Amino acid sequence: MRIVPILTAVAVTASLYLVVIERDDLMAFARGESASDAGHADPAAAGGQQTAQAEESRVGVVALRSKARTIGNAVILRGQTQAIRQVEVRAETTSTVISEPLRKGAHVKKGDLLCELDPGTRPATLLQAQAQLKEAEINLTASSKLSEGGYASETRLASSEAAQRSAQAAVAAAEREIALLKITAPFDGLLESDTAELGSLLQPGSLCGTVIQLNTIKLVGYVPEAEVNKVSLGATAGAKLSTGQQVQGEVTFLSRSADPTTRTFEVEITVPNPDLSIRDGQTADIAISSAGSLSHKLPQSALTLNNEGQLGVRVVGADSTVVFYPVQLLRDEADGVWLGGLPETADVIVVGQDFVTEGVAVAATYRETEQ
Repeated sequence: MRIVPILTAVAVTASLYLVVIERDDLMAFARGESASDAGHADPAAAGGQQTAQAEESRVGVVALRSKARTIGNAVILRGQTQAIRQVEVRAETTSTVISEPLRKGAHVKKGDLLCELDPGTRPATLLQAQAQLKEAEINLTASSKLSEGGYASETRLASSEAAQRSAQAAVAAAEREIALLKITAPFDGLLESDTAELGSLLQPGSLCGTVIQLNTIKLVGYVPEAEVNKVSLGATAGAKLSTGQQVQGEVTFLSRSADPTTRTFEVEITVPNPDLSIRDGQTADIAISSAGSLSHKLPQSALTLNNEGQLGVRVVGADSTVVFYPVQLLRDEADGVWLGGLPETADVIVVGQDFVTEGVAVAATYRETEQ
């Protein structure tokens, strides 16, 4: 009964010997070859077999053959609309309003009457000044004739001249005081507030009304110091307002001095607004065009991170191994992203990039970019 386990052990030992020690002879026997034929196999065939095995060990990926194209960059910032002009028209003399008020929203032209003040005794003051001027002119004429005949001194003549000039100044002051009674619009625009009410007392500095001009409007934003050199006067700019309206204009002002708190630079963009559809104080997303640069348009899914956490893409190198390139995101569109930092031509891995690392050999299947 004990012979059965012994025979089993012998059979297992023989099988292990054939599989491990005599493997080549066993495989040759299975292929119908002799042991001597197996021992003298063609070295070239063996090399080809090794190459085939190496090819089989490469990781399969899909790469996109991309060529760089020049695109216009843009500086993106947030700002708001601002009236090209806004003035608070104020009184320069003291009196009560005798004109009916104009209501806010009314269109006014340059020189239109906004507030008229009660003249009071000012016309009488003007008449008095004019009479004194006439008297001074008569005295000056008489002094001049007497001085020519040697009957008046030079002192008397100088005194008459001074009196005449003083009277002229009094007349001018009285006329100016009367002119200040009519407060007019300084430019074409809209009334942003009601003008002063009838009967109200205005003193120097009191508000008559606010006039705003919107037929040309400004977009005001602040550029970070890292991007200020990308903005230049005359550059084209566009903006999307909070209402969804798209507008376009050009840069007309760029501050030379940074805000001490935010370290940003003020920029102004002038935009036509003939129909007054753009209002003062609306929020705007602004894009200012700058010099173009070479970039690649790739699927957003091609982006990945390396071990250091850098954003970039993996590219098939010249020796069919993976190379990682850090990239800069220049623009984001619905059908892809524009990236900088790549060579002019690059075979970017778009399928399988997350399963390979730098230096790994790959077998790439290529497809062309969609222009």
